Amino acid sequence: MNRKLKFAALLAAGLVGLTGCGLSPSTGTVPKAGPADIKPLVENPEETTVTVTSKAFTEQLLLGKITVIALKAAGYDVTDLTNVPGSQPARQLLLAGDASVLWEYTRTAWLTYLGHEKPVVGEQEQWQVVHDEDVANGITWGKPAPLNNTYALAMNEETTKRLGIAKLSELQELESDELTFCVDPEFNSRRDGLTPMLEHYGIERGSEVPEDNIGLYDVGAIYQATANGACNFGEVFTTDGRIKALNLTVLEDDRKYFPSYNAAPAFNSEFLEKHPEVQQVMGQIAPLLTDQVLMDLNYQVDVVGREPADVAFEWMIDQGLISEP
Repeated sequence: MNRKLKFAALLAAGLVGLTGCGLSPSTGTVPKAGPADIKPLVENPEETTVTVTSKAFTEQLLLGKITVIALKAAGYDVTDLTNVPGSQPARQLLLAGDASVLWEYTRTAWLTYLGHEKPVVGEQEQWQVVHDEDVANGITWGKPAPLNNTYALAMNEETTKRLGIAKLSELQELESDELTFCVDPEFNSRRDGLTPMLEHYGIERGSEVPEDNIGLYDVGAIYQATANGACNFGEVFTTDGRIKALNLTVLEDDRKYFPSYNAAPAFNSEFLEKHPEVQQVMGQIAPLLTDQVLMDLNYQVDVVGREPADVAFEWMIDQGLISEP
C-alpha cells in the first residue's frame, strides 16, 4: 500500500471510530476560574465559541483541561471535547472543523499523519517542517512547548550514586557488565531503537553489550524493574509520572539521538482566521510546559489519583495564569 493510500485508510478508520464512539462533550467539569495573566478577550462569549479536544491519555487530558480553563477565563464559550479515544479520531475532529484546537506532538504528526518515514533532527526544525506542511491540510501549528515527550534511559537512586554519570555519552566509559538494559521488545528491535542508539554513542551491541545484558519487559513494567535494580538503565518516556514516583534519574541525551516529540497547539485554520487572538492565550501557556512540569502533573493524576481538571486548575493558579473566581 503506498503512503497516500495508507494515510487515506487510516483516516477512514478514524471516521468509523468517531461514528461508533458517538463522541460528545466531556462529562467531566472544570473548576471556574477568574482572570489573572490570562485576561478576558471576548465581550460576548455566545458569539465566540471554541471546541477543545484531546486524546484519552493522562498528559493529553491535562493539556486539554488547561486549554479549556484558559479559554473560559479568556471569555470564550468553550465546548470540552477532551478524552477522544485515539490519535486519528482526534486529528479528524480538527481537520473537519468539529474541534478548534488540539495539543499535538510534532513527530507524531510528521510520521503518522503526514506520512514521512524519517524524523527531522532538532526540536525547532521538526516543528517547522510540520508547521509548513500541515497548512495545506487546514491546520495551523502554534509555537511548541519545551516539553518533549520522547524516549530516554533512566537509573534508580542506587545506580545513579554508584556510577556517578548524568549523560548518555558517559555510557562509553563503563565496563561491559555495567551496561545492562530494561527495554520493551519494540524498542529492542526497531531501526531507531536500542541498537542504533548504542552505535550513536559509540557502543557496540554484542561485544560491549552482550544479549544477556538486555532484559525485555512490557512498557509498564520497565519502570518498576529499573527501580528494583533488574538493570542499570531502563527505557522511559521523559514526562512519565513514574519517574518521579520511583525516584529515577533520566540521563541527558547529550548527542541528540532520540527524536523530538514536542507538544504544540494545533488549530483548525478556518477557526484561527476568525479568532487569531486565541494564539495569544496559548502563547502564554506553552512556554511554561516543560518536561518536569508535565512529569509532576502526570504524577498527580497517575500516582496520587487526582482528577486532571483539578490538577490543571491548581497548576494554573500557581503560575498566575488564572485566579480563584
